[in-house]
Amino acid sequence: MDSQRVKEIINSPVMINVTYRGIPVYIEEVDSGSQTAVVLPLDEMDHQQEVDIEGLVEEGP
Repeated sequence: MDSQRVKEIINSPVMINVTYRGIPVYIEEVDSGSQTAVVLPLDEMDHQQEVDIEGLVEEGP
């Protein structure tokens, strides 16, 4: 996924399903310079982690 799409997902008024390595995540913020995003696994919302945005996958409806 590219950083522009990550920004669109963050700013979307509807929930867009995204996974990282097969795990559903909530994207909290993106750093276009380092091409990373801060995400929270949906099943462990207190476990914040920084990941490479290329590993994020937008899932279908």
